[in-house]
Amino acid sequence: MNILVIDAQGGGIGRQLVAAVKEALPQARLTAVGTNTLATSAMLKAGADAAATGENAVVVNCKKADVIVGPIGIVIADSLLGEVTPAMACAVAQSRAKRILIPINHCDNIVVGVSNLNTGKLIQDAMEELRKI
Repeated sequence: MNILVIDAQGGGIGRQLVAAVKEALPQARLTAVGTNTLATSAMLKAGADAAATGENAVVVNCKKADVIVGPIGIVIADSLLGEVTPAMACAVAQSRAKRILIPINHCDNIVVGVSNLNTGKLIQDAMEELRKI
């Protein structure tokens, strides 16, 4: 299974996701793509098998992924303080991969009906969904 983790800004959620995926599914191929070098570096340090940065890296790797995991902002153009470009959001949304999105209420995007759980619990829930796939 080829799992793609996408994150932006400081890569904190991506770092936690990479560590959790490596623990839950060590046999999976895990690629991390950051919208900036700081996010990419954080995910690479957490144990990603491969990593890249930027818009084209998101577009290319979305085509190869079986599962895409990241904050919900990766499917919203101009989200995460503008780091997610329209091309990135489109690539994630149009990918044939399953998407596991972490519902983070941040940067003017509010997901109603979702409890304000801590990030650790959200990562745990994401891993449960990933194991089902």
